[in-house]
Amino acid sequence: MSTTSVAADSLPKIVTARRGRMRFLRFWTSRVGLAMLVFVVLVALLGPVFAPHSPTEIIGVPFANPGSGWPFGTDFLGRDVLSRVLYGGRSLIGLSVLATIGGYAIGLPAGLLAGYRRGAVDFVLMRGVDVLLAFPPLLFLLIVATGTTESILALVVAVAIILSPGLTRIVRAAVLDVSQRSYVEAALVRGEGTPRILRREILPNILGVILADVGLRLTYAILLIAAMNFLGLGLQPPKADWALMISENRIALSLQPWAVFVPAIFIACLVVSINLIADGIARSLGTSIEALGGEAQGR
Repeated sequence: MSTTSVAADSLPKIVTARRGRMRFLRFWTSRVGLAMLVFVVLVALLGPVFAPHSPTEIIGVPFANPGSGWPFGTDFLGRDVLSRVLYGGRSLIGLSVLATIGGYAIGLPAGLLAGYRRGAVDFVLMRGVDVLLAFPPLLFLLIVATGTTESILALVVAVAIILSPGLTRIVRAAVLDVSQRSYVEAALVRGEGTPRILRREILPNILGVILADVGLRLTYAILLIAAMNFLGLGLQPPKADWALMISENRIALSLQPWAVFVPAIFIACLVVSINLIADGIARSLGTSIEALGGEAQGR
């Protein structure tokens, strides 16, 4: 087997992945998604700088309608809704990103090993994945949250564990295909070890699948963490958080809807923007986002 033939065999996927990363913006939906995501992230990062009040400062009567000094009214304690919205995005985005990174730290190596080594390693890892997939995610989070006295670190780790099985299955399927290619066989003939082959030969050639999956995984993390904050098992008052704001103010939805609608709109924009970008990346790389969707939910 010549070096030229090996290089020719390995080139298409690498080139496709690189071009896909640059071409996803040719879709108008991706451009809209990117604009929305940039706006939401900027609000989350820079919002506290422009907040007119402290997020814990009581400035008026509870559930006051929009007026001078509070354009979105006040919440159930009389705090400025706008200020709490501007402060409330960092926690949700930050915790979701950390949980997604943790999910990849668990699921990516497991998928690489299961797909490449096969045999007993594959059997053990995938049976563990099946066990995790069989456990209801919300029940698992509730057990962790109540058993660890509402620890934020435990919540992030639990969400990372929930995200990892679906990622493991996606990566394993991609590795099973790539590991049969001639450039992997050539690396084996050269005597390269498993870590080097996985890092240099396999991982670059499944990058397209991973990129298409990131958005789905991050979306799931956002929804899980927002659900736990909404239930009061994540961040605790008086912390400003979009999901926590919805939970606190839902009792007066008809009286002062802005206290619920504004944070809900930001969460919706965040989720929709990430999915639009993920869809654009998947289409650029020739990967079906619908095919990945079931795995992103761990099913």
